[in-house]
Amino acid sequence: MNIIRGAAASTLLGLCLTLTLPGPGLAAAAAAPTPALSAKDTARPEVSLPRTAGRHPVGRRTLHLSDHRRHDPWVPSAHRELMVSVHYPARAGRGAPAAYMTEDEARLLLEARGLVGVVPAAALSSVRTHARMDARPARGRFPLVVLSPGFSMPRSTLTALATDLASRGYVVAAVHYAYESAGTAFPGGRVLTCLACEQVATDRERARVAENRADDLSFVIDELTTRRAASSTGRGTGSLPFAPMIDTRRIAVAGHSIGGAAAVALMRQDRRVRAGVNLDGNFFVPFAGAGLEGRPFMMMGAADTHGPGSAGSDWRDAWARLEGWRRWLTVTGAEHFTFTDPPLLADGLGLSDPTTPLSGERSWQLTRDYTAAFLDRHLYGLARPLLDGPAADRPEVAFPRA
Repeated sequence: MNIIRGAAASTLLGLCLTLTLPGPGLAAAAAAPTPALSAKDTARPEVSLPRTAGRHPVGRRTLHLSDHRRHDPWVPSAHRELMVSVHYPARAGRGAPAAYMTEDEARLLLEARGLVGVVPAAALSSVRTHARMDARPARGRFPLVVLSPGFSMPRSTLTALATDLASRGYVVAAVHYAYESAGTAFPGGRVLTCLACEQVATDRERARVAENRADDLSFVIDELTTRRAASSTGRGTGSLPFAPMIDTRRIAVAGHSIGGAAAVALMRQDRRVRAGVNLDGNFFVPFAGAGLEGRPFMMMGAADTHGPGSAGSDWRDAWARLEGWRRWLTVTGAEHFTFTDPPLLADGLGLSDPTTPLSGERSWQLTRDYTAAFLDRHLYGLARPLLDGPAADRPEVAFPRA
């Protein structure tokens, strides 16, 4: 792959960090979603996400869901639309490899920070994901995990986590919200950009984002668990029903950054959700942690920003309100995007910063191990001693007590 290496190290991480801040939107590009790689793409050497750790092959289906009962919070004249990548345990077989994102989404992500020519859009869109499009689902019923990305970030930045959890026996739905990322490709040639980035500047407005997303995630759970098949139009006419695969008694939510705030907001309003994870996000919503009725919750974040004495973090207050099983984990050397795909992508693209304390691989290992352990414990009822306290082989992770 022809990767341009003349940029400063850690450019991709810098891209993602700046994209979390409100900024000017971009004009929409006209391109249809391309859910699978073409033969030309698959012949080209590619960056690869880590191989999955579970026993199941992984399938993926991309859904376009429309909630006609709600107006979009950013464009009130429109109804709310979502793009959802569902990763699930599959049967062995062949199938088209699932693309990481569309090339237009990748291009808009790069254009937003003036990085065209530093990282080719094709290098991002063709990242190998270890999932097959529309693979036959495995037999059995599995827990459901809904994933919410950070503000302005695409759902694809949680793909490594989604595919790994699916391989371990989870149906995982990563949600992309209209007008809340640099670029979101919808059917019919539409690519929507981040209008919300122009409207969100205060903590109260960020709380509004989290609360809107909680409504979105409840809607996604409704669609995936009804006995009709969720389809690419959200009308229930698809040929791959998810409801028979999902055990509705075992549903969890996890989110990065403002997606973590959406996780606790969702649990407060939707009692179907049994457990939640916040990956390095402030909560913003009033009285975060209250109203969960003893359901388990885990907070995992960078030690510098979410340690017990960190200024600007609201974790101490949320921790005090959590009444059930709870964990507060901090990772020394972590940054905001440690818990997502960008560190892995930076490694694969030759853009890693050698001075960063945690490599992309180590960042991924810690995120994977603790998130999977939490879900295994609370959705499968498995003993996971990793969650009981510090481990010698993971010295970066601390268990602070408020």
